[in-house]
Amino acid sequence: MLEHIRKNNVERFAGFGELYDRNRPAAPQEVIRLLETYLEGTPRHVVDVGCGTGLSTFLWLGRAQEIVGIEPSTDMRKVAEAKYLAAGSPEELTFREGFSDDLKLEDGWADLITCSQSFHWMNPQPTLSEFARVLRPGGIFAAYDCDWPPVLNADVEAAYEQLSALADRRVRELSHETEQAHKWPKDEHLRQIRDSGRFRYAREIVFHNREICDAQRYTRIALSQGGTQGAIKRGAKDVKAAAEEFGRVADAFFAGEEKEVLFSYRMRLGVK
Repeated sequence: MLEHIRKNNVERFAGFGELYDRNRPAAPQEVIRLLETYLEGTPRHVVDVGCGTGLSTFLWLGRAQEIVGIEPSTDMRKVAEAKYLAAGSPEELTFREGFSDDLKLEDGWADLITCSQSFHWMNPQPTLSEFARVLRPGGIFAAYDCDWPPVLNADVEAAYEQLSALADRRVRELSHETEQAHKWPKDEHLRQIRDSGRFRYAREIVFHNREICDAQRYTRIALSQGGTQGAIKRGAKDVKAAAEEFGRVADAFFAGEEKEVLFSYRMRLGVK
């Protein structure tokens, strides 16, 4: 990967680890059920790449024998490490700085490699080559992502999308091309897995999870999007104003109550 792209992708997530961790959905139990179905058992060794604050890493505590969370962002990793200490420093879990195309793990070590909300920030083919090296025969790579915004209400969702679109435009306008992060399209993840030639079977799985939200959390989910944070960090006053207006829209809809929201997930899976 070009070094400036790698650097920009890491820096996109600087400065809002706590906001991200407190409001984004944790990986649901359905992830375990699906992946253990294809593994035909419980994984011993799990690697969670681009693990962020550990929302998808702690899922495997009490199941896997060894769990490694790999995250290049210092800000995100510090939140994960603080949670690790608060959990009593479980010996089966470690967090490391690292990149997806250089995991620094032994050949065939892992039963399972996951990327939750992160594979689109990685150069896919070098990454998949490295994942295949580290996976044992029959091991699984799974990238899974939420659809945004969470399912709630047409008007609130439309306001969420307008805020995100404005923020993305302002980031492009307020930064030089060499300073911008780069995403690989999520809808091409399955093709990338197949095109790598490293996996004997690949498919996409759609599943859902319901969580309880109030207006504050729903608003902060929107604010935890990297584009929104990037625009605000670059001084985009109209994005900050739009975020405040979105908060008012959410407040009016929730009316001081909690409501159930639906998080829709898409998992792209490869069996080695």
